[in-house]
Amino acid sequence: MKIVLLSGGSGKRLWPLSNDSRSKQFLKVLKDPSGQPESMVQRVWRQLGEAGLQDRAYVATGKSQVELIYGQLGSDVQLIDEPERRDTFPAIALAATYLYAMEGVGLNETVVVMPVDPYVDGDFFRQLAQLEEALDTSGADMALIGVQPTYPSEKYGYIVPKRADGSGRSFLEVREFREKPGREEAEEMIREGALWNCGVFAFKLDLLVNLLMAYELPIHYEEMRKRYGSLPAISFDYEVVERANRIAAVRYEGEWKDLGTWNTLTEEIKTPVIGKGMVSEHTANAHVINELEVPIAVLGLSDVIVAASPDGILVADKSLSPLVKDMLKHSEQRPMYEERRWGRYRVLDYAVYPDGREVLTKRIFIAAGKNLSYQYHSLRDEVWTVVAGRGTVVLDGRMRTLTAGDVLLVPKECRHSVRAESDLEIVEVQTGTMLVEEDIVRLELQWDEIVQLCQV
Repeated sequence: MKIVLLSGGSGKRLWPLSNDSRSKQFLKVLKDPSGQPESMVQRVWRQLGEAGLQDRAYVATGKSQVELIYGQLGSDVQLIDEPERRDTFPAIALAATYLYAMEGVGLNETVVVMPVDPYVDGDFFRQLAQLEEALDTSGADMALIGVQPTYPSEKYGYIVPKRADGSGRSFLEVREFREKPGREEAEEMIREGALWNCGVFAFKLDLLVNLLMAYELPIHYEEMRKRYGSLPAISFDYEVVERANRIAAVRYEGEWKDLGTWNTLTEEIKTPVIGKGMVSEHTANAHVINELEVPIAVLGLSDVIVAASPDGILVADKSLSPLVKDMLKHSEQRPMYEERRWGRYRVLDYAVYPDGREVLTKRIFIAAGKNLSYQYHSLRDEVWTVVAGRGTVVLDGRMRTLTAGDVLLVPKECRHSVRAESDLEIVEVQTGTMLVEEDIVRLELQWDEIVQLCQV
């Protein structure tokens, strides 16, 4: 059995902490068993490890999330990166070709696909093996996990099974799917045994390989990457699941939540304040999550979420917080805060001058032992001022020590990297005609390889 974790999302539902590069699964607002901050993706990865499944798991993601996943899960995680953002059918097709062509996975192998951020208990992952059993026993094209509903939700999709035949089988045969029904319809479906569709399904690898061949699409990974942009941007549910001849479902009766909005996420946040802030005794069921350096005080407002980051400030009634995505649908603001495999950065200031020059100021934190990639830019000059720490900098193949108080000019086309010997903080001022993250040409990621390039 192989497990593919789908990591995507544009990050609008948990704005302003989430953005196009830091989606909801990367927010460290939960707690691990030792009480340390933990993101949703870190929680799932830890639970896979506890179930002995990490070595079978792959993360399928877009380019913008690669560094963040390495930063939170470590450099050993097996990644399948999409050349561009499409939809779940192209993403899963690409993953299938990677397993088949690059990993040599057999056509009879069970592939389990699931979101990277479900909020479940550990038993959920131990139950994944039942998907493989259901496929082998039922002869179905697909097998899904369905969650036993705890209330008639109008926000979830439902799996409606066929009537039980008294055979005592460990799986159900699926009759149909229903999306976000009204309350009365949901109550009736639950009485008939319907389950919440949590987006977890399994199939034999040959199902997708044969489908790609029928569509005259590549089954080899490198060729699929080349043609990825021409694949239809369509969901796997619509393209494959809803067209399957026979589908089985395994019932899961444990805890499951979609923590995709502020009202559901704050139900699992154990403290009312994260960051600088305070909530008065006259306030009930209020949460403050603050990434800024200025304090936030909430007095006399109940059932509210106040979230603040360099991207903005949200003050919302929790019951209305899911509407923030629609409210921001026309917003095109660049992310002002990002986490990377080496640390993080925050945008301090951005200005555009009459002559077209752009100036952007960042505060960069590089964790001890980590390094930036060996890279260059074509559209901007940079000036670095080291404010704390010690490291080694590379400029066009030459290495030197970097300490607090040093000021460096990094002109256009200059190949550069830096490694932090201790936690390193740099204020970077960019000047150019287009200050975007896409203006980075990465030559090498690993420090040992960078050093070898300099020696050559």
